[in-house]
Amino acid sequence: MSVERKDEHDHESWIEEKDLTPIESTFLTVLVWLDKRIRIVDYLELLESLYYRVNLQMPKSHTEQYNLDNKFWYWYPLYSLGFFSTLAYLVAAISGALLGFYYSPSNAAAAASSIEGATVAYSSVASIMTELNFGFMLRSVHRWAAQVMTAAVFLHMLRVYFTGAYKEPREVNWIIGIILLSLTMVFGYTGYLLPWDQLAFWAGQIGVEMSLSIPLIGEWVAQLMFGGFSLGQATLQRMYILHVFLLPFVVTAVIAIHLGLVWMQGIAEPH
Repeated sequence: MSVERKDEHDHESWIEEKDLTPIESTFLTVLVWLDKRIRIVDYLELLESLYYRVNLQMPKSHTEQYNLDNKFWYWYPLYSLGFFSTLAYLVAAISGALLGFYYSPSNAAAAASSIEGATVAYSSVASIMTELNFGFMLRSVHRWAAQVMTAAVFLHMLRVYFTGAYKEPREVNWIIGIILLSLTMVFGYTGYLLPWDQLAFWAGQIGVEMSLSIPLIGEWVAQLMFGGFSLGQATLQRMYILHVFLLPFVVTAVIAIHLGLVWMQGIAEPH
């Protein structure tokens, strides 16, 4: 990108001389307006140059080398698993954000609840399911999207392994995929505890016991992740912060890196 001042050019007259459709004329007018202010054309040329340089550096895929484009059609459903997991993540993120407007992360006893011994967290989930318009559907969409994402990520990793797509030069993306699979498990576990019902309580208790079983640092991990050796408000608060405030940003960033590498390296066909 040059830092020299560009020559002045009568863009408006040039656009009028061309036989353009209204859409093309509007697009060029907006592009010229932006280019005069933020030099957008230079950045577009820079991205175009980067795109061709990156793709020229990568070796040809198997289908390109041996002209096998029409002979691997039976693999295509398996190759869509990465897309399915990403789509399920987006659905879960949007539906989860909507659920967050009505959920309260508190294990205090609910004052106005028809269920004896119900906490505020459980009562808020019950209210979403029974009183909120389309609340049952919203929570079901969130739950099913999370399950589809977990299954798709797991099957996607199996496909990558059995087709040899983890080999050079894609070994870094394989490691990133393992990290994403682990984060998906943590996502599911933290969300599982948020309703704070009997299932959540005993799942949390298992998590505490598993943390304590880690040699040397077990007690420290239990204190960090669960707020102590028994479940309480600190546990629920930590799960809520992880599920809503930390994991979405981390997972979104890692997915962006993962997809960026896929774009640069291309899709690996079976070895």
